[in-house]
Amino acid sequence: METFWWVRQIILALLACFFLVFGIHVLIASYGLDNPFWFVMTFFSSNLIILISGALLAGFVSRMVAKWKAREKETEH
Repeated sequence: METFWWVRQIILALLACFFLVFGIHVLIASYGLDNPFWFVMTFFSSNLIILISGALLAGFVSRMVAKWKAREKETEH
């Protein structure tokens, strides 16, 4: 059952990385737009994608690190 937890966390972290890269790509692409309204909407939506995926990635990584440290403490005793 613990292997499933690790696989799930790794898949979710990779998915968050994908959306982080996607958000950065959309941010870069927004600077090529000619319409100011589309630029503003694309710029802020890409920043929201980056913010949410970065926060989720930080949460998944911190959860995995905490689990890894707790696992090491159990094996020491």
